[in-house]
Amino acid sequence: MFRLAHISDVHLGPLPDVSYRDLASKRVLGYVNWQRNRRRHMHDAVIDAIVADIKANTPDHLAVTGDLVNLALDGEIEMARHWLETLGSPHDVSVVPGNHDAYVPGAFDKICRSWAAWMSGDGINTPVDRNAFPYLRVRGDVALIGVSTARATAPFMANGFFMEGQAKRLGKLLDTTARQGLFRAIMIHHPPVRGAVPQHKRLFGIARFHKIIRGHGAELVLHGHSHLPSLFFIGNRGAKVPVVGVAAAGQAPGGKHPAAQYNLFDIDGEKGNWRIRLTRRGLTGPAIPPSDLQTLELGAEAGAAMAAS
Repeated sequence: MFRLAHISDVHLGPLPDVSYRDLASKRVLGYVNWQRNRRRHMHDAVIDAIVADIKANTPDHLAVTGDLVNLALDGEIEMARHWLETLGSPHDVSVVPGNHDAYVPGAFDKICRSWAAWMSGDGINTPVDRNAFPYLRVRGDVALIGVSTARATAPFMANGFFMEGQAKRLGKLLDTTARQGLFRAIMIHHPPVRGAVPQHKRLFGIARFHKIIRGHGAELVLHGHSHLPSLFFIGNRGAKVPVVGVAAAGQAPGGKHPAAQYNLFDIDGEKGNWRIRLTRRGLTGPAIPPSDLQTLELGAEAGAAMAAS
């Protein structure tokens, strides 16, 4: 059995010192949002409790699906790199970027340099850039495939983009790992599902992503961005791929979104007969450690039944 943990939307704080030059961009809106809302509900103590519980459950690997930072300031990017070091070896932790990690032009290149060890495929020694996605890591019988949807966008927008070039590369990776008989888990920040988030936060390229999944197959898709524990399916009846979201890892109880959670997947079986057990663990009160909130069986038969219900 392979145990995979999944967190997203950490939004590490507090913000470092911000200069007027830093705010001469879209960042001024994010800064106001942080001061008015996010800083009151996103807490390091919450993240620490979630991470401690993850480690206590001894996963074989941890997937982090984006939004480690808030405004993509240089100080935030460096702080996030140090935080990643506390999670574990880059061999055991995989990251894909979110929209906040690419908040302004140039930020994406900076995170690629700073977080490269956690965002690169096995045996890849070239610099990480936009064309390095999707990347592939194989751990046991599990293929971890990291997709990037992150791009700097206009003020008041938080969209993601899944374009043709990356789609073709993803299809090839899915075919290769299928021939190897591996369980294929795709990590992506924006939910590749219509209606999962408001229009100004949606993913451009949802139809393209669905076409790739229907044509090449996958066993699991993990995403963040919505700050919600969600479950959707992609594919035809009898061959549905679960698409699983998660609450924000730094969200304190009492906000408009669910309190911090993480997903824990127990993966067992073999090609054509994979079994997936999902347990959501999270906070239920300000001083209560994470506990089981929900357990689901996401095998092929269970997935089809749940989609039909």
